[in-house]
Amino acid sequence: MKQLPLVLLFLLMMIGPVRAVASSALPRSTPEAEGVDSANITALVAALDSQVHAVHSLMLVRHGKVVAEGWWAPYAAPDVHVMYSATKSVTSTAIGFAVQEGRLNVNDLVLAHFPEFTPANPSANMKKMRIRDLLTMSTGHQNETNEKMRARPNGDWTRSFLESEVEHKPGTHFRYNSGANYMLAALVQKVTGQTVEDYLQPRLFAPLGIALHPGGKSPEGVIYGDGDLSLTTEDFAKFGQLYLQKGRWQGHQLLSAPWIETATSRQVSTGSDPDDNWDAGYGFQFWRNKTTGYRADGAFGQLCFVLPEQDVVLAITSGTSDMKTVMNLVWEHLLPAIHAAALPANPVAQEKLSHQLSALSLPVPTGAAHSAKATEITGKPHVFGENEMGLKSVALDFSTGNPVLTFQDADGTHRIVCGRGEWVRGRTGFQKRISFLFDNPNQGIAASGAWSDDDTFVAQLCFNETPYTITARCHFAGAQLFLDLEHNLRWGPTKRPQLVGKRVD
Repeated sequence: MKQLPLVLLFLLMMIGPVRAVASSALPRSTPEAEGVDSANITALVAALDSQVHAVHSLMLVRHGKVVAEGWWAPYAAPDVHVMYSATKSVTSTAIGFAVQEGRLNVNDLVLAHFPEFTPANPSANMKKMRIRDLLTMSTGHQNETNEKMRARPNGDWTRSFLESEVEHKPGTHFRYNSGANYMLAALVQKVTGQTVEDYLQPRLFAPLGIALHPGGKSPEGVIYGDGDLSLTTEDFAKFGQLYLQKGRWQGHQLLSAPWIETATSRQVSTGSDPDDNWDAGYGFQFWRNKTTGYRADGAFGQLCFVLPEQDVVLAITSGTSDMKTVMNLVWEHLLPAIHAAALPANPVAQEKLSHQLSALSLPVPTGAAHSAKATEITGKPHVFGENEMGLKSVALDFSTGNPVLTFQDADGTHRIVCGRGEWVRGRTGFQKRISFLFDNPNQGIAASGAWSDDDTFVAQLCFNETPYTITARCHFAGAQLFLDLEHNLRWGPTKRPQLVGKRVD
């Protein structure tokens, strides 16, 4: 046997914790073969479709095998989806690896790791704060710290956190606090010399076959760590499956089982309402469920349920502010579907479920495909005066098959093709500057449009790598365009001020 070249040996040494992955995809099976009733899953999907109206994907895993999966068009299996605060569970995982490698201890004082940022007179409670308190959102702060940190003029987010007033004794007062999560990301970077994403690449992402989609960084060069990770639905499910398997993946123990047991157990109380999923307790950046198990939980319905008693993982992505209904429907329909042993094959029920999952779609605008108004306005820009959204003009073109909606703003010209009764996918930089919700200059988009009456064209713009949709209503009256933009979700008013544009012939 030939000796390996020194360069190859060096590269193999540098790979470190990366393990070979037999397959990046989870295995597939049928519901009944894994003890799941297809009819119950059909009922769950129907309820989510009719009562929530904004679920984007669903993947159910039993005994490590995918038994049901579906995407509501225009969302699709290859799409990544922003995870928002489910990212926090991934940041917590990075802390777990750092503890496992002896780089830090959860009982370390936070100030001990940042002597260069420690204020001259830190508050008494700041001196007592430990890494454990960051993990459990029990830093002692009365209010969220993230806003003040991001507003720091010189970009010293870490110093801002360490200088903050801590009103309660750490460990005694739960307060959801994204600033605490940023500090966890900063800690990882401090003790490893790598960002959370780079540190997790060989330890988590590569072994699970998860493609990395880097998020943003603070002025200090630390990733936010609290909400901008993007994953496919299957990658989200694989993350949950790793935790369900107590850190073991394809024969390798990646993360220690005791850490996972601690991280997902109830560490602090979050309330006393037995009917509230957010009152069931909190671990190390994981929420406990009111019924069984725990979850990674992100704004607008990014949910990965891990149910150890049932040997189940359920990953859901959404664009809804009604996460309570999503979770209650899961408890209502999923738990009765799970059985201890395999069920008799039920090809009729399985076929009904398969057909349902393959035909899912978010609603497209309804109305006429054509209007006499189209000839008058096609291809002609309507110019706006100065406005808070930075829009300079809008034009609609009906001359080449599908309608084309063109926005012009400070970032340039954004041409969006709209389907007629269907979704047409593309990429865009529209809204990059005027809203941090869409800060990607090459954002996925899908659009569909129709004439709601002879003078009004309505376009639905779905940013299919996010939870967000914008409805654009273009009402034409003489040489004027009255443009109304409405967001499905937004931190702030969802309806934007109406813009009035004048046609340029």
